[in-house]
Amino acid sequence: MKTYQIHLLRHGLTEENERGKYIGSTDIPLSKKGMDLLKKYSNEFDYPTAPMLYSSPLKRCVQSALILYPSLTPILSGGLAECDFGDWEGKTAAELSDDPLFPKWLSNSAQTAPPNGESGEAFLRRICIAFEKIVNELIKSGETSAIVVTHGGVIMNLLSVYGLPHAKPYDWHMDNGFGYSLRINTLLWQRDKVCEVYALAPYKKEEKYDD
Repeated sequence: MKTYQIHLLRHGLTEENERGKYIGSTDIPLSKKGMDLLKKYSNEFDYPTAPMLYSSPLKRCVQSALILYPSLTPILSGGLAECDFGDWEGKTAAELSDDPLFPKWLSNSAQTAPPNGESGEAFLRRICIAFEKIVNELIKSGETSAIVVTHGGVIMNLLSVYGLPHAKPYDWHMDNGFGYSLRINTLLWQRDKVCEVYALAPYKKEEKYDD
């Protein structure tokens, strides 16, 4: 049975990441530190390779994709963008502590949306449609692997839905510039819509995984 690999990578560091701000739809760039770290990581680790490269259209992801994979042209997918935090964009948890909706959102983000933002349910539905489209395009393409540069929230939630072993979103947390490699068995995918999470990405130089 033919298998496929999809490598999910989180974008590099931004100034807002360091300040603990909620940044979803706001189109911010990588920080100087973020760009330097990605270049450093690319020398210290083996990033997975693939002929197909997908990216969220937001600057921080496109910049990361081009730094890590300068020879590839990313295919932009709006469905891979981070959750839209609406009026809470650019604010920290401390700044939102007096907002009566904030604790309700923390306890039930699936059903509760930030003001003028996106509920967790709507966000999950959007990113799942985008991911399944990538899987189907990969299978139809004749290629066997693809790279996806996206956001931490996107990766954590996708793996909570499709990843084996089963785990909650925050169990799949990863640092900026890092992510996970997935193996897709076509029979298992068609039957159960699940995929094996077989490695952290990028890999240590001495580690070898079959692509």
